Amino acid sequence: MTDTQVTWLTQESHDRLKAELDQLIANRPVIAAEINDRREEGDLRENGGYHAAREEQGQQEARIRQLQDLLNNAKVGEAPKQSGIALPGSVVKVYYDGDKSDTETFLIATRQEGVKEGKLEVYSPKSPLGEALIDAKVGETRTYTVPNGNTVKVTLVSAEPYHD
Repeated sequence: MTDTQVTWLTQESHDRLKAELDQLIANRPVIAAEINDRREEGDLRENGGYHAAREEQGQQEARIRQLQDLLNNAKVGEAPKQSGIALPGSVVKVYYDGDKSDTETFLIATRQEGVKEGKLEVYSPKSPLGEALIDAKVGETRTYTVPNGNTVKVTLVSAEPYHD
């Protein structure tokens, strides 16, 4: 995350991400020792083990920064209280381009919310669809631009607070 937008997380998701962060931080000395061991093997230009360990360290540090940023800017367990308005943490039902028979239901949230696999599709509030729907009221039609440049109309049918 490059900005300080608040992310809504369930307590379960927060705990899971915090445990992952703690494990990655605890693993730092292991990676450092691995790099040191590989460095002692000789010529670094031809030392695949050394370069692999450095790559692993870089990926781990990037994930640590991502998790720290996410957790520092998270609101835990604060699902929207009101129904009828699309907000982060809302389960919404919409239809597209005036076709009321073709509805889709999804959660407006980040992928880290911990929604059970296959239970509910998740759209980010930062996605074009998510941005278009934020603060929409039931019955309101909004438009958004898809990656190919086309404009799509979406109408909010319902919005309810998400519950595990």
